[in-house]
Amino acid sequence: MTSSDDRPLDDVGTPAGEQPAAPRPGAGPSADDPTTGTSADWAADPAAGPVADADQLDQPATGDPVESRDPGEAPADDAAGDLAASDELVLAQTALAERTLDLQRLQAEFLNYKRRVERDRDLVRENAVFTVLSGLLPVLDDIDRAREHGEVEGGFKAVADSLDRTVSGLGLTKFGATGDEFDPTLHEALMHGASPEVDTTRVDVVAQAGYRIGERVVRAAKVTVLGPEG
Repeated sequence: MTSSDDRPLDDVGTPAGEQPAAPRPGAGPSADDPTTGTSADWAADPAAGPVADADQLDQPATGDPVESRDPGEAPADDAAGDLAASDELVLAQTALAERTLDLQRLQAEFLNYKRRVERDRDLVRENAVFTVLSGLLPVLDDIDRAREHGEVEGGFKAVADSLDRTVSGLGLTKFGATGDEFDPTLHEALMHGASPEVDTTRVDVVAQAGYRIGERVVRAAKVTVLGPEG
């Protein structure tokens, strides 16, 4: 296609080598322009509206993304948190109960150990006293015989009395006297007789006094006994 000046025209009707005329201010898009259209055209055919550039479609939207959240997700998380806290509380209570039982067991074991130590200590002390006093019994027998014969006088009497007080302070007790009821756990019968004057077996003569510490017999009394006739 050519114009009157014989210069070839380009596709939009502008002579080759010249710029197309600028649109007038306020002029809208041409109805003949296939790339544009009126709002009426867009309303009639939504598909005919302006199409965004492919590069613009590929670009992400600006601003912070809005995170979608399931409405039931928050209660589920709270329930899970409450369950975990409940489990931790149960574990803590169980551990506390176990530690309490351990402490009670240790306390009971300590009390038993303390009683056993005290009992053993008393037994050791008693055995030591028993051994020492057992060795003094012959001396005490000699003092008793001297008293029977009236030979405990003066300085010897003071020594004898002091020894008696010492062994008594250690828990040594003398037993066995005429007329006591015979007890085989305390008396050793050297001879047995009968008498109409007694209704039970009783001590007649004490040949050797007996001694004990508490309920423990150090030495049984050697005696002669009399029982009822018949």
